[in-house]
Amino acid sequence: MTHALHCVGLRPRPKFPCLTGDADDRIMKRLFLLVPVVPVIVVTACLTACGSSSGPLRDASQPMMYVSSQRAPAYIADCLESHLSRVRMSNVGGATEIAVGSDSNNSYFVTLTPYNAGSVIKVMHPANAPDDPPEPEMRFDIARCAT
Repeated sequence: MTHALHCVGLRPRPKFPCLTGDADDRIMKRLFLLVPVVPVIVVTACLTACGSSSGPLRDASQPMMYVSSQRAPAYIADCLESHLSRVRMSNVGGATEIAVGSDSNNSYFVTLTPYNAGSVIKVMHPANAPDDPPEPEMRFDIARCAT
């Protein structure tokens, strides 16, 4: 028996208007080069949007933070007192008010109001107040104590 060897020609790959592309396609190669850059851009944009709100555009009449927590006001107050220096507390009605900073020039005013089984936390930072502790640290400590 003789076997006939047949040469089968490969058919050319379709280039256009095929939507799937292949690794030899120049457009696909360019897109593959951009793939690692896109997550970096997205992460940078998210961090910029979620970053500190300090700066000349911040409205000091609005709360710097206004969040609710499942924690009781007493727990949050004790936690903040243990993590921040120069903290003074007072009770006004059912709310706990916390002044953070030096006695002569407070940096932040935190109001803890009971709400259902948890609390509502409002943090004010006056326009002329010093940034002590720095705003990112203050935000971190509030988040740590609220969760």
